Amino acid sequence: MAERWFDDPPEHDPDDPEAVERALRRQERQSRRAGDPGPAGATPSGPDSPRAPEAPGESVLGSRPVGRARGPRPSRSGSGSGRGGRRRLLLFGALGLVALLGIGFLAALFQPFAGEADGQTVAIEVPAGVGVGGIGDLLAEEGVISNSLMFQIRATVSGKRSELYHGDHVFREGMSYSAALDELGNQPQKEVLTVVIPEGLSRSEAADTVETAGLPGNYMEATVSSKLLNPDDYGAQGKAENLEGFLFPATYELEPGSDVGDLVDQQLEAFKDNIAGVNMKNAKSKNLTTYDVLTIASMVEREVSVASERATVAAVVYNRLSRGEPLFIDATTRFALDNWTEPLTESDLAVDSPYNTRTNAGLPPGPIGSPGLASIEAAARPADTDVWLYVVKPGTCGEHVFSNSLDEHNANVARYQAAQEAAGGSPTDCP
Repeated sequence: MAERWFDDPPEHDPDDPEAVERALRRQERQSRRAGDPGPAGATPSGPDSPRAPEAPGESVLGSRPVGRARGPRPSRSGSGSGRGGRRRLLLFGALGLVALLGIGFLAALFQPFAGEADGQTVAIEVPAGVGVGGIGDLLAEEGVISNSLMFQIRATVSGKRSELYHGDHVFREGMSYSAALDELGNQPQKEVLTVVIPEGLSRSEAADTVETAGLPGNYMEATVSSKLLNPDDYGAQGKAENLEGFLFPATYELEPGSDVGDLVDQQLEAFKDNIAGVNMKNAKSKNLTTYDVLTIASMVEREVSVASERATVAAVVYNRLSRGEPLFIDATTRFALDNWTEPLTESDLAVDSPYNTRTNAGLPPGPIGSPGLASIEAAARPADTDVWLYVVKPGTCGEHVFSNSLDEHNANVARYQAAQEAAGGSPTDCP
């Protein structure tokens, strides 16, 4: 044993069990680091286990010379865990910052806590052709909104970029983007002067209506002639002394600063648009011009209170013309006298005027007012009937009783007169 001790000096005392135990543990640790299952693996170890022959110069405890005892190495897992934790903290912090920025952006965009704007009212005219960017800049400059860019984004997100109207709008200082967009989505009301011209009015009556509406200018003078329309183009054949019959009745909206000339221009344009769609084939077959049709239509407007009677009254006019009978339409005499409200006297009914259709056969010289489209169409294509007489039906509001014989008509007239006497006045019943 002494010879072995000196020939192969170990790094521990083989006679010291504790030293041997420490050496074994050290060898196991080295084996684990090298991937060797060591004593816990397939190779048994212990005092009774067989051993492989020792190579010269090797320790009985391993295949490598055992040198000076090494101290424990620093744990890598501890160091890696610290670095990983710091990375996770940085990641969580970055995500939190992004989330806060996102929440702040959404809050600024949608302004969930914005209340009703209580600032001063601001009237702004948004020019035509200005885009969302220009509108945002304009509102921001006036203090209506806080940020033009956010306004543009909100308009895009809400899908309202193409729904904004130019023109005059009223805002309040400090409005939310949503409230400002709502106001811009309202089409501004134009400041216009509205003039309503009812169907059938004569020029003198329309002049009173225009004056009441506050439109400046002299309507009677403005309706004598116009470069926009020549009555001879519609068969007047030089008989038209003015534009009576061509001043189309409708509701007209005029810009501020307009005068009667602007209204007359619109009326004449409206007439041309409407008359172009009327079929004059039937009237032409009766040798009637468009001017004649307008004259008949103007009388239909005055005689009819019930719309369904227009074509029948027009047929009465056609049939009386065909028979050579005077029309006996007293509205033409009222036109001659410019008396549309007072009762006609016997002397009125006998007035010497070409417009007196009691004393003159055929059509009057021209229209006695400007008819609407329905009466024009009725006059162009009357009902297919042989009636040529009519009288007001008692107990109605302007309805008529039509007949095709004088005896029948006289009986209807007698019933009307009896009802008139019983009522002590007009026997009509209108609400």
